[in-house]
Amino acid sequence: MKKTQLIFAGIASLLFSNALFSQEKPKEWDVSLYGFARADYIFDSRQSAQVREYHLNLYPLDKKLDANGDDINATGASNFLSVVSRLGVNFKGPNVWGAKASGKLEGDFFGNTQESIGLFRLRHAYAQLAWEKSSLTLGQTWYPSYVPEVFPGVANFSTGIMFNPFGWVGQIRFRQSLTPNLSLDLVAYKDREFQAPVVSGNANNSPSFNSTTPTLHAQLQYKTKNVIAGVGAEYQSLKPVITSGGLASDEKLNSTMLMGYLKYSNENVVAKFYGISGGNLHHLVMLGGYASYAETNGIDSYKPTKTSAFWVDIASNKPSVAPGVFFGYTKNSGLEDANYKSLYVRGVSGTRVVDNVWRASARVDFKQNKFRITPELEYTAATWGDLKTDATSGNNETNVGNFRAMVSAAYSF
Repeated sequence: MKKTQLIFAGIASLLFSNALFSQEKPKEWDVSLYGFARADYIFDSRQSAQVREYHLNLYPLDKKLDANGDDINATGASNFLSVVSRLGVNFKGPNVWGAKASGKLEGDFFGNTQESIGLFRLRHAYAQLAWEKSSLTLGQTWYPSYVPEVFPGVANFSTGIMFNPFGWVGQIRFRQSLTPNLSLDLVAYKDREFQAPVVSGNANNSPSFNSTTPTLHAQLQYKTKNVIAGVGAEYQSLKPVITSGGLASDEKLNSTMLMGYLKYSNENVVAKFYGISGGNLHHLVMLGGYASYAETNGIDSYKPTKTSAFWVDIASNKPSVAPGVFFGYTKNSGLEDANYKSLYVRGVSGTRVVDNVWRASARVDFKQNKFRITPELEYTAATWGDLKTDATSGNNETNVGNFRAMVSAAYSF
């Protein structure tokens, strides 16, 4: 009997020690799924420049009069869509060169074009190595001018588009901690899904891959428990064409950008501010682009248009019911050199151009566990005018506005 008890005691001790060891031993690999199913119900009072069957509204369209003098664009639109539902995978594995190794794959069903709506598209795909005071990110993720900690909390899937940069891009990003609260990001990237306009007859995204120089970005960020603040600068050199008028062209489209942001949060409120100004911000889904100029040597040259924008978002930080408000403004400042040959600009329609756009919205987040439902009211106004030789607005300015009412519901996992 005692021998049997000793045998069982030994087996129990062995099982306990194995269980304890397996709990303490870190897993070499870890993979986790995340995402959400989302439904958006949308009503618009006016025709707008839009993406994916009116899911994403940019700015209201100019007046367009018929033979009776009636405005063709003064009519509404509505839709029910679930195409922004998302699926992602986070994973991590054994250390690499003394760094913690991790990665992400993420996509949604928004599609890459209007024709591919409902099809799965890639959002993020990157690997990251993180040392004690530095990290290296390789692959596709957010534009460095899009700050994940500081973006509008609006219900609209636009996340502040036209006023806040948006998109993801293939990149190499190095982050160095300078102090416990201050970090420096150095980024080199190449546009892909979001890009500069293309000169007629050239391949999609050709201005980016024709250029041997990646876009260069530097950003300082200060971060504490309640405050995130940062400034950034960027230099981009694109090559719109390799041939102009039958001649080999090495002409570049060079532009710069400056940005800054601030976020303050506590247990009651979250306040965010962001501002940006620069040339050729088209690839950030903002107003602007570039112009071509006829030169005496027969080869066109290129200059960017300037765009400036800012926004503010203030919201409750309560866990169950959280109201919030947003205001954004963007301005087209046109070209430094007038008398262009051709324009490649977002916000131009024939002989008319957008001078400025502003948007105000109010929302309430109702949240419980992983479920969220958010009604939101939004008004977007645009000023259109006759196109001048410097790509700014001139005479015959008109103001148009679009009222959007929407309800967004999402269940996350």
